[in-house]
Amino acid sequence: MCGRYNVTDSPEVQELMGQLGLPGIAPRPQLNVPPGGIGEFVMEAGGDRYLEPGIWSLLIEPRPEGHGYRPNPKFHTFNARSDRLTSSPLWKKVYPSHRCIVPVSAFHEWQGKQVYNIHPKGEATALAGLWQSWHFGEEQVSSFTVITLPPHPRFSHIHPKSIPLMLRPQDFDLWLDPDFHHTDAFVHLMKTHIPTPLICEPVRSTQDLKPVAEIEELPAD
Repeated sequence: MCGRYNVTDSPEVQELMGQLGLPGIAPRPQLNVPPGGIGEFVMEAGGDRYLEPGIWSLLIEPRPEGHGYRPNPKFHTFNARSDRLTSSPLWKKVYPSHRCIVPVSAFHEWQGKQVYNIHPKGEATALAGLWQSWHFGEEQVSSFTVITLPPHPRFSHIHPKSIPLMLRPQDFDLWLDPDFHHTDAFVHLMKTHIPTPLICEPVRSTQDLKPVAEIEELPAD
């Protein structure tokens, strides 16, 4: 986790963007964004916030065929483990000043062949991430990663290895502030937790999000 997500044109996404200080702006609807795909993230610079497109994988490189960019094939950097943010040479370089939020409707997990569409109850999802800007010749390209937490006992029957870090509105301002470098303030966020009731919907596919079985609600911690 997190390996797929979707964004829909919904009131929940619009409300989240308003909470992020970008009312009237929304990410492009997409049903199945994969690692290496183009997503959008919210970042702050110069006192303003922006919704920026980026490649989902922090380390990227030009494609060998000569056009476009791809994730670096030597490293899997679409997720960043929370326990390595201050120790990994890659993450600790960007963590203090390049934090972002990836606004999505829901993220996907698989249990065998069954796909689950997962999101906070009645809300869109604010995934915590890190971002980077790259210069290839005269072209500037952005990339991002999603932070994951250790496995949660109430979530492990769906995904036993991790759960994404989902932020609440009270976290947004400090998390996005590029001038706030004291990452010790985020230690409490890095412990595995479910911050608000979480809806797990068994759906037909990542393209058809209609539930096909009983919806499970996981209570918050």
